[in-house]
Formats: sequence, C-alpha cells, structure tokens
Amino acid sequence: MEITKNSKNGNAVEAEFKVSPDEFEEALEKTYQKEKNRISIPGFRKGKATRKMVEKQYGENVFYEEAINNLYKKVITEVIDELDLDVVDVPETEVVSVGREEGIEFKVTFTVKPDTVIKNYLGVEVGYKVAEVSDDDIAAKLKEMQLRGARIIDVADRAAEMGDTVTFDFKGFCGGEAFKGGESENFNLELGSGRFIPGFEEQVCGKSIGEDFDVNVTFPGEYQAAELAGKEAVFKCRINGIKGRELVDIDDEFAKDVSEHDTLDELKAEIKEKLAEQNTKAADEVFEGDLSEKLIGLVEADIPPVMYENRIDDMVRDWEFKNQQQGMNVQAYLQYSNQNMDQFRDMFREMAEKQVKMRLALEKISDLENIEIEPERVEEEFEKLSGFYRMSVEKVKELIEYKSLERDLKCEKALEIIKENAKKI
Repeated sequence: MEITKNSKNGNAVEAEFKVSPDEFEEALEKTYQKEKNRISIPGFRKGKATRKMVEKQYGENVFYEEAINNLYKKVITEVIDELDLDVVDVPETEVVSVGREEGIEFKVTFTVKPDTVIKNYLGVEVGYKVAEVSDDDIAAKLKEMQLRGARIIDVADRAAEMGDTVTFDFKGFCGGEAFKGGESENFNLELGSGRFIPGFEEQVCGKSIGEDFDVNVTFPGEYQAAELAGKEAVFKCRINGIKGRELVDIDDEFAKDVSEHDTLDELKAEIKEKLAEQNTKAADEVFEGDLSEKLIGLVEADIPPVMYENRIDDMVRDWEFKNQQQGMNVQAYLQYSNQNMDQFRDMFREMAEKQVKMRLALEKISDLENIEIEPERVEEEFEKLSGFYRMSVEKVKELIEYKSLERDLKCEKALEIIKENAKKI
C-alpha cells in the first residue's frame, strides 16, 4: 500500500494512500458473496445469479460502496500503525478516485494528540496536613456508638425532644386552603433527621402526646412542588406517640458490650487509632488532588477540543451505565431535570478537561522518565480485568488493545514517581 503523509496546521495530519486493484477486486467479490442471497434478478432464484449478471442488471458499481467501506475499515488501522500516529479523531475522509483498473485512492485527515511540554514536575511542593484526633472527636464517636446501641422505649411522661421519633397527624394549609400532599395520619418522624421543611421539626420539640398545635413554616424557594415554593404554610398537628432512646452509661461495661476490649480506656485508644488512620487517608486524598492540580498547571499543549468532547462522551456512557440499574437513562434524566443535552454534557466538562490534561502530563512524563512495562505485568493486568469483567482473557484482549493497556500502566508508574518525589509542606 502506498502511503503519503502531509502535516497540516496544529494537530492535523493528512495522509493519502492507495489500495491496489487486486485488493479492490477481492473486496467486491466478498461483498457479492455476502449480498447475493438478497438480490433479485428476473428469471433467477435469489442467490443463483452470477456477479456479472447482477452488475449488468444494477450497474457495475452496485457493490462499490460496501466494498470501499469494508476496505477502509481494514486499511485505516494499517495506515495509522505505519505512520505511528496517536489519533484522537478522523474528521475528514475522501475517496479521491476509484476504479477496477486503478484501485482506490483515499485522502484522510487525522486529528492527533498534541506535542506536550511539561517541566519541573519532580519535587512539586504540595501542602500536607493530617488533622490531630481530639478528645471531642473520641467523645463524638463514643456517643455515636452509644446511640446505635440504645434501647427504644415508649415515652409518656415528657414532651418530645430532638432524637425522639414522634407518631403524629398533620394537615397543611397555604393561604387558608388545604393543599395536596400536605396531610397524613400516624406519620413517623425522627426529630433532627431533617426530613421535613426547615424549622418544622424544631417546632414539634416540646410538644406532648395528645397536644394540638400549629407549626408555621415557609417552603424553600426551589421546592419540588412549584405551586408551594417560597410560600408560607401552617400545619395543624397532634402527637399520638413518642418513642425515645434509653442510653447506657459509657463505662467499662459499655466497652465490653460494643467491642473486644475490657476497659473504656482501651476502647478509646482503638477509636483514636482508627480516627488517626481516617485523618491520614483524608490528608492523602487532599494531597493527591492538590498534586494533580499542580501537575495540570504545568502542562503546555495545544489541546484539540475533540479530546475534551471524547472524554465527555466516555463520562456520559459511564454515568448511564452506573444509573441503568435504577432504570435511569440520559433521556429520562434530561426530562426529569428539565435540561438539554448540551447542559447535561457541561456538567462533566470541567472534570473532563482536567482528566485530559492529567493524562497528557502522565504520558509525557512516562516518556521523559523512559518508563518501561514488562510484558508479564501487562498480561497480569489482563488477568485482573478478566476477573473484574467476568470474561475470558481473550475477550478482554479483543476489547482493549495491548498498547493501550501498556500505556495505562506507564501512566500509573509515572504518577507513582511524581508522588514519591513531591515535597510535602
């Protein structure tokens, strides 16, 4: 195959290549064999007319379009490999000439990844601070454990308090008129849960069983029922029952009940250790996020917009995959959220741009650091993916190219180098 490469402006590369007459003829014959059983020729049963008869009846170029498309799909990969292009898009394809005697000549414009410059990526300074575990933090955790193990009891000798669950009747009025959906009987509400309109639960506190009272609130400006948004309302309420928590003392016996420790001090020590681990993990996550931002800021590249759009395409597909179990696809979400597709895609744009820049940075660093990945390591990753996707290694290799996976592993190694050399301040 004859290939000519011409560089164009920016990240565009133009290539011209020719497919021989023999290859074109082979593609035409394959197309005929595939289509012949669907072709009708007067006087012949389907599939019995020769190719020459079909071409005489429908024109000699009857099989051209499919044959050209099939050839293009086959040779375009060879052209990309031969020219060693890192292609992100193929915006223009032209069939310059086609004929049985001369074969086919294509002209294709590729959009390729930009040349990336990144300097001073080793020794990047990033803030790093691990929060200390205070006595209040430990006390809050103990309180959480105490509440979790509390016994639920009926309350009859006091008014409702935050943390109680009240069973009550209510009916809502707006402008003196009852409104739809604002009425219920024997509704269970945990006070302090934040389930109701702001200010509602606080006004239930202090009320006793059998007591009739009003709750005055204002619906939020962006309330889901548009006809109520921003309006004042009165709820007529009566409490039918109160359930509270009976708490045990936080002492050595408590420690024995909720853990494997014999004393409260031992339990506190374990809590402190676990909270310290959580704080360290949180600090590491902040550090990695800030390091990524710094690295992105070092990238110098003329990034073609299609790279951002391609990444958004991936993120939209990921979103739909994660939400399909809830029966939510993109079109349903757009209708529910009153958005159009451009607005939906814009939700991902900032993150997509950061991810594209980060990927370019890591790919460039892997080149600058001469990172190599052993074939055994790539095969090991294919095995992991096989288990994750629950499919054979061979099937995974059909879906993911070896070079693509190898590049992913190089980027992971590059990120490790950046982390190891970063300066925590």
